[in-house]
Amino acid sequence: MKLLTFKKGVLPPHGKHFTENKKIENLLPKGDLIFPMSQHIGAPCEPLVKKGDRVLAGQKIGEAKGFLSAPIYSSVSGIVKNVTLMPHVNGSKVMSVIIENDGLYEESPELKPRENFNDLSREEILEIIAKSGIVGMGGAAFPTHVKLSPPPDKKIDTIIVNGAECEPYLTCDHRLMLENPKEIIEGLKIVLKLFPGVKGYIGIENNKMDAVKVIKEAAHSNPNIEVAVLKTKYPQGAEKQLIYAITGREVPSGKLPSDVHCIVQNVGTIFEIYNAVVCGRPLLERVVTVTGEAIKEPKNLRVKLGTSFKELIEACGGFKEEPVKIISGGPLMGTAVSTLDLPVIKGTSGILALTKTEAVLPEEESCIRCGRCVEACPMNLVPSTLDSLVKRREYELFEKNNGMDCIECGCCTLVCPAKRHLTQSCREGKRTVIQNRKKAN
Repeated sequence: MKLLTFKKGVLPPHGKHFTENKKIENLLPKGDLIFPMSQHIGAPCEPLVKKGDRVLAGQKIGEAKGFLSAPIYSSVSGIVKNVTLMPHVNGSKVMSVIIENDGLYEESPELKPRENFNDLSREEILEIIAKSGIVGMGGAAFPTHVKLSPPPDKKIDTIIVNGAECEPYLTCDHRLMLENPKEIIEGLKIVLKLFPGVKGYIGIENNKMDAVKVIKEAAHSNPNIEVAVLKTKYPQGAEKQLIYAITGREVPSGKLPSDVHCIVQNVGTIFEIYNAVVCGRPLLERVVTVTGEAIKEPKNLRVKLGTSFKELIEACGGFKEEPVKIISGGPLMGTAVSTLDLPVIKGTSGILALTKTEAVLPEEESCIRCGRCVEACPMNLVPSTLDSLVKRREYELFEKNNGMDCIECGCCTLVCPAKRHLTQSCREGKRTVIQNRKKAN
């Protein structure tokens, strides 16, 4: 079997053994739930409720403001305790709705399955996806209806479902493919209906051959859907790398997948499209991998959005030793957090609790000009040069050296023998360039 892949990249320790064989468990929250009004790329939502209101599960509590936005729904029934600024996983404070869970999980009467979903038009399907609040479930949280509405001049011929899950430790997508293959195929068929004549691919790494098997079985009667078996390598699940591996097309610098006639969606996003269009349910919950050496009993949990990180940790038996670092997401693309008093949001793919042996970031040493960062970078950048430019605050040169193309995958930092914090430098450089652009406008 030929394994598809991209140029460069790395093969980090995957750490998936903690949870890859753990079935998804449902977790019902006990305490208050917090719903930040910013859970997606784009404009934050406007709260639709006030203190003292009673809400139902599936009731809209945050209205999307603009096309690049996605509404937010309560995942439980209960009383609104407050609408105020609360800590967000990104380190800022965000306007949030706090709901006291009444434990009844009384649902909105609007949540009803659609018997006629096969008769829906393209416009109706896109409207349902937009109104359901679906975003990229792999962590990027880009509003899905926007990605599925490319400009008319971008002729889409390929839909790629990202089942690679190349990020170490995370297994939520793997388990979703194993346990809900039929729903994933049905969700993909709905997306294919939006673009008549397109080909659909589901990309899965070859360290998940059990998922390859069940997805192939679920898709066998659909000639326009193919399972692409990918070489296990990081960052195989990045959009541009996935497109190259499956189609051989290269997305040019500064361009989007639609410029090479492709759309990429995470497998969790496709599952939520099924839930919205077929089951009539907005985005209310997601699967989260809770893992790491510090966790007593690592698990894959299906949880209501708004549930506290603390409750997820408790559901896994707590810590067997005090973690030195807790990350929302995976170790290479995730965000370190300083508290467990944070809510699960749409993009929360994992909670990773690391011990000292897993988490300590060594002190930087001087660059030895070995070129390993260049050999590893999947975007063909020179991370050591970009690092130097950021440290000298030469942001215009950073931009001219294509620093904005960095996908912050962490490959360069992982292979650097001098332990340079290259990814962090590139992240800082990109953030500063964006801020400078805003000031200029």
